[in-house]
Amino acid sequence: MTPFHLIPVRRAFCRLRTSLLVGLALPTLCFIQGASFAHEGGHGDQATKPSKNTWTLQANKSHFHGTFLSANESHVKIETTQGKVREVPIDQLSKLDQDWIAKRQEEIRIHNTTVPRSFTDAAAAPATRFISTNLAIDAMLDEAPSIHEHFKPFEKTLGLRWDNDYYYVESNGIPDHPMMIGITAWQQQVPLPQSYTGRNAWRIPLNPKPAAKPMSAKKNFFRGAIALAVNGIPIFNPIKNDGKTDTLIAGELDQYGGHCGRADDYHYHIAPVHLEPIVGRSNPLAYALDGYPIYGYQDPKDPDYGPLDQWNGHQAPDGQYHYHATKNYPYLNGGFYGEVVEREGQVDPQPRAQSPRPALPPLRGAKITGFDEPSPKNFQLTYEIAGKKGFVRYKLADDGSVAFEFQDPNGSVRKENYRAARQRPEDRQRPEDRPRREDRPPQNDKPPRNNKSELTLTSKSVNEQGRISKDCTCDGAGQSPAIEWDKLPPNTQSVAVSLWHKAPDQEKSYWLVYNLDPTQKAIPQNASAKELGGTLGLNDKKKTAYDPMCSRGPGVKSYSITLYALSKKLELDPKTTDRKKLLQAIEDCKLGESTLEYQYERPR
Repeated sequence: MTPFHLIPVRRAFCRLRTSLLVGLALPTLCFIQGASFAHEGGHGDQATKPSKNTWTLQANKSHFHGTFLSANESHVKIETTQGKVREVPIDQLSKLDQDWIAKRQEEIRIHNTTVPRSFTDAAAAPATRFISTNLAIDAMLDEAPSIHEHFKPFEKTLGLRWDNDYYYVESNGIPDHPMMIGITAWQQQVPLPQSYTGRNAWRIPLNPKPAAKPMSAKKNFFRGAIALAVNGIPIFNPIKNDGKTDTLIAGELDQYGGHCGRADDYHYHIAPVHLEPIVGRSNPLAYALDGYPIYGYQDPKDPDYGPLDQWNGHQAPDGQYHYHATKNYPYLNGGFYGEVVEREGQVDPQPRAQSPRPALPPLRGAKITGFDEPSPKNFQLTYEIAGKKGFVRYKLADDGSVAFEFQDPNGSVRKENYRAARQRPEDRQRPEDRPRREDRPPQNDKPPRNNKSELTLTSKSVNEQGRISKDCTCDGAGQSPAIEWDKLPPNTQSVAVSLWHKAPDQEKSYWLVYNLDPTQKAIPQNASAKELGGTLGLNDKKKTAYDPMCSRGPGVKSYSITLYALSKKLELDPKTTDRKKLLQAIEDCKLGESTLEYQYERPR
C-alpha cells in the first residue's frame, strides 16, 4: 500500500477558568473535546487517558454524555452534548469517574507548581506557573484522541487525522495480507486500489451517542460499509444486498473474511479477528460507523464478560458501550446502538468506491486458488473450474488505467483496457488512485468522455454539462435518449446498447437493446420500434421497454450508456434477456465497447 503521512490537527479550544491563570485557588483542569475511550477490563485503562465523555451516576447506574469543564473539592462542571452546563456532586458519580477527576486534578496541580530550574527568584513564581500552564495546555491540545492508538499500528499505510468531532482514515483499500483465496462463489471482481482520501476518507465519530431508536442490520444497511477495520479496510453487512444471503455461509469470502464488491473494492463482511496478534487482544479490531469500538471474541475471564444485546454489544463495567466479534451471525455489530444517518440503504455519508470497468456476472463453479503480485502493480488471480485453471492478469498504470488479460480454463485469451474515470479535483490525492466519485456533476463543464477512444459514442440528449434531458426522465415525457456511434471495430456484425446505473453493491438496468444493425449508426430520441431497428430486452421492471430513471433521494446521480460491438448476432429470447444475461452472452463475441456517462438530479 502507498504510505500516507500522519497529519496532526489541533483538536479543540480549551476553556480556562480565571482561577487557573491567577494561581488556582481551587483545583481546576482543562479538558480537550473530541476524544473517545477504550474501556477497562482488559480493553485499555481509561484512567490514564486525557479525555472523557461518558459519566455514570451511582444511584441508578444511568449514564450521560458531556465534556469536562472544571472541578472543585465537591462538584464537577460538565457541558452536556446539548450545550448546557451541568454541575454534579462528585460523590454521586461512579468510583471510576471520581478517580478520573482526582487524577486530572493532580496532573494540573503538578503542571502549575513545576518551576523550570532557570527561574530561582520567588517573585517569578506566578509568571512561571502561567508559562508552565500554557505549555501543558499546548501539549494537551496536540494530543491525539485515544482512538488514534488503535489505528497507529498501520499508520505507515494510512492517512490519519482528526478534528473536534471525527477521526478520519485515508487508505487505498488494499490490506497487507493475501486476498480472494478460497472464494467459491465469485462474481469476477478483483482487488483494485480505491481513493479513500481527502473528502472521500472514512470518518468515525469521536463522541458517539446512543440512538433514540437503534437500527438493526437484519433489516437495514444492505449497501455500503457498517464499520471500518483498524487497518483501513471497510466492513460491510454480513448479509448481502439481497437482504437474505449470508456471505460467509454462501462461500463468497476468502480466508480473511473479505472479497471484492462490484466496484472491485476489497472489503470484509465479518470481524477481522486476524488483526488481533497485531493490535493486541485488549484493543479494538474495528470501529462501527456510529463510533463505538468492536473487540474480538469474548473470553469468560474478561472483566467485561457478559451477554450481548441484539446489536452484538454491551456496556463494560465503566459504562462504556462496545461491540464484540462472534463466530456466528451477526459476526460483528448487528446494527447500530449509536446514532447514524441512513440514506438509500446505507450509512451516510461514507466514502464511495469506484472501478473503471463494468461489473461482471458470477462465474459458476469457479474456486479461487491463488492471488499474487509477481511484480509491482502486476497482479494475477488464479481460479479453477472442474480441475482446469483460469487466470485474470492485470496491470495498474500510473495514470490510473488498468490493462486486463483473461485466460479461461480452455486456454482462450482476451484482453481489455480500461481508462481511469473522472474524479472531483478536490478529492484527488495520489496519481495512481483516481477512480471517479459517483453521483457528482462534472466540475469543469466539459462534455462527458468515453472510456475507449477507438469507438465513439455520443448523445444529443445529453447537454455540454453532462446532464440528461428532462424529457428522458420520469420528471418529463419519459422518452428514450438519442445516441450515435462511430468507428466500430472491423467485422462488427451487430450492436447492443445498455443504459444502467451502478452504485456500491447495486446495479440497475433501464434500457436494453440488441441486434442493432451496425450500419445504422444512430438511434433518435423517443425511437419507435421501426426507428430502433433492434430487439428490446428486459429492464429491471421485467418489461421490454425503456424505463426512465426516477432517482430517489437527494443529490446528483451518475448513469451510463454502454455500446457493445459484437462479432455476431445474438440468438436470445427477448422475454428472458436482461442485462445480466446479455453480458454473459457477449463474453466471447465482444469486439469493443464504449461508455457514455451522464448525470441526473431530480428537482427538489
